[in-house]
Amino acid sequence: MTYLANIPADVRNRAARIRLVALDVDGTLTDGRLRLASDGTEIKAFSALDGQGLKLLRDAGIEVALITARTSQIVAQRAAELSITHVYQGSHDKRASLRALCQILGIDADEVAYMGDDLPDLPALNLVGLAVAPANAHPWLLPSVHWITPASGGAGAARQLCDLILDAQGRVDDLLRKYANPDAS
Repeated sequence: MTYLANIPADVRNRAARIRLVALDVDGTLTDGRLRLASDGTEIKAFSALDGQGLKLLRDAGIEVALITARTSQIVAQRAAELSITHVYQGSHDKRASLRALCQILGIDADEVAYMGDDLPDLPALNLVGLAVAPANAHPWLLPSVHWITPASGGAGAARQLCDLILDAQGRVDDLLRKYANPDAS
């Protein structure tokens, strides 16, 4: 994976300590566009690559959380599909939500990766050990992150974060063996 080849040592070291990955939704797990039907129904598109990456993290024992300012049944549905139990919708203080979750899980903030794409994510990004933004994040956010994914939100950015963490923690070879030989496990 060429996007993992030139990761700075500091970022890789931060990724090696991660026990919780928390993500904003709109602009991070989606492309950030809000699609509304004439009846008010909201439509969001999620990347299957991101979903697989989040499942791999969970299978590796890394907690996953969604923290979003909006409230949407679609987010609840996607979280349920991925067996993500830590879902904070309507969170207008993402830092406070993240702190509360860390306390519940007994995880220090430096063991958390957070991915966000705009200013409401800044307090959470400033709290964590690995602050990440997708390629299409607002430029004002970028000085506050440790890594910017090559992919945009909704187009594999979350998967790239998952891959970085799994790679930094030395879990890729086991994953490849498991998927190449599912009967051997």
